[in-house]
Amino acid sequence: MTKHAEGPPGLNKFSLMMRAFKYRNYRLFFGGQGISLIGSWMQRVAMSWLVYRLTGSAMLLGVVGFCSQIPTFVLSPFAGVLADRLDRYRILVVTQTLAMLQAFLITYLVMSGKVQVWHIIAISTFLGLVNAFDIPARQSFVIDMVTRKEDLGNAIALNSSMFNGARLIGPSLAGVLISLTGEGVCFLLDGISYLAVIAALLAMDVPPGKARPAGEPVFRRLKEGFRYTFSFAPIKFIILLLGLTSLTGMPYTVLMPVFVKEILRGGPRTLGFLMACSGAGALLAAVALASRRSALGLERSIPRSGLVFGAGLMLLSVSRSFSFASVCIALASYGMISQMASCNTIIQTVVDDDKRGRVMAIYAMAFMGMAPFGSIMAGWGASHIGVQHTIMISGVMSLCGAALFSTRLAEIRESVRPVYQRLGIAPEIASGLESASELTAPPED
Repeated sequence: MTKHAEGPPGLNKFSLMMRAFKYRNYRLFFGGQGISLIGSWMQRVAMSWLVYRLTGSAMLLGVVGFCSQIPTFVLSPFAGVLADRLDRYRILVVTQTLAMLQAFLITYLVMSGKVQVWHIIAISTFLGLVNAFDIPARQSFVIDMVTRKEDLGNAIALNSSMFNGARLIGPSLAGVLISLTGEGVCFLLDGISYLAVIAALLAMDVPPGKARPAGEPVFRRLKEGFRYTFSFAPIKFIILLLGLTSLTGMPYTVLMPVFVKEILRGGPRTLGFLMACSGAGALLAAVALASRRSALGLERSIPRSGLVFGAGLMLLSVSRSFSFASVCIALASYGMISQMASCNTIIQTVVDDDKRGRVMAIYAMAFMGMAPFGSIMAGWGASHIGVQHTIMISGVMSLCGAALFSTRLAEIRESVRPVYQRLGIAPEIASGLESASELTAPPED
């Protein structure tokens, strides 16, 4: 048991970081999703630049951000019930196909010259509806690809590496393409990129899903998910921290077109390269997490990462040059991804499998669902007190959230310890636990 938690004997650091790739389905998912995410980041940058080019309004940037994320807040809990009841694999095939169709639709509107702001708002809302069902299913599907829980944290960290590697490439490529050809090509490439993840899903060898109760009312299962989430201290405090960070810290990304144009006096290339620097910092954080052997002690890194995130935002708010802003946004992103991936790893490690979909839906509601309200607040703030002051406030609030979370660390460690003991993650008592379990139950695989 201990060996599984710490990694096989003689495993070098690189093999330790890549151990989730021993699962064929995970390799397929990683490759297809990695290509698709490059396209998604291109669309994200192109969409924000298109809105600001058409309207010149920071407030409308916030409105588009709100519309793309509010469905996650409203629908994710119900989507989580479906993720626990239905086949997650089939849900993903459907959601990824629908996301591809929206990318081709916005491509047509932009390239035909017919695009209007209301089109963008409607398409962003549709993509938000798709993501509301995609996120809980995709987060829960990781455990179906990576069967050993001791490899789960590594798979989540590699997912973050994939996400932020795409974040490094996609915005840079989008900035160049927008300046050379306009936004339409970015949307077209995003639509094409979805073919990679759909092909990867179809190539997987996925066993039939386990039978799940179908007769229990949706609202009863929903209530059970919320009760479980907010009665278990580690999950409860992580969800509350994510909600605060998403509301007050994450919306800085919505304001980047305004920051680039008004403060740095740049264009789409500057925006693309700045977002690539953000991706570089986030990628470093994900790689560092991938090298960890287990989730043991990870809760202590959450407030530290929050402090780095908040400090990075505060420094970014006073930046006047591209070089200094690049360093600041990389620092902020390093802290943000360290915090988010650590939170995700702990939750996925300690959650009961039969409630995983519902808990990850509440996670998505906190992480993504609070962001639309933050986007509206950020757009209003940038319009009334300026983009720099708005980002400064975001940084201060992130620091406050990290400080509050740190006051709960003792309670969180006390609550997760029995779970880590049962999984054999706590090395100092795992061998004794194994000896005792041999007397009462068959050994775990």
